[in-house]
Amino acid sequence: MRPKSLITFILGGAVFIFGVYGLVCSDFIGIVPLAIGISLVYLGWRGGRQALAIFGHTVIVVGCFLVTLGIYLLPYSKPTLFHIFTRPLFWGLFSILGGVCANYHSFCQCMRR
Repeated sequence: MRPKSLITFILGGAVFIFGVYGLVCSDFIGIVPLAIGISLVYLGWRGGRQALAIFGHTVIVVGCFLVTLGIYLLPYSKPTLFHIFTRPLFWGLFSILGGVCANYHSFCQCMRR
């Protein structure tokens, strides 16, 4: 069997390996790329509405985790543009909105055809 989307499958595999490396060498933060990588591998392998909805829900859960971590790190952040774009709060909000977009797209007419 071949994956439905080879690029998504390879990208998910690379993110998954990065997540495993992050878990082995670092703290618990490696769970973020691990979860996104697993859902991307599944999306690339299966394709379709169900896989896209699973990907969207996974990204929303990861985004909520990152928002919570970002709120805990707010007292240690400097109000610079670099810190705004590199801290988990920004990427958590970005992930939540991206997950909502993926979930809406899984019910779009273009996916139902």
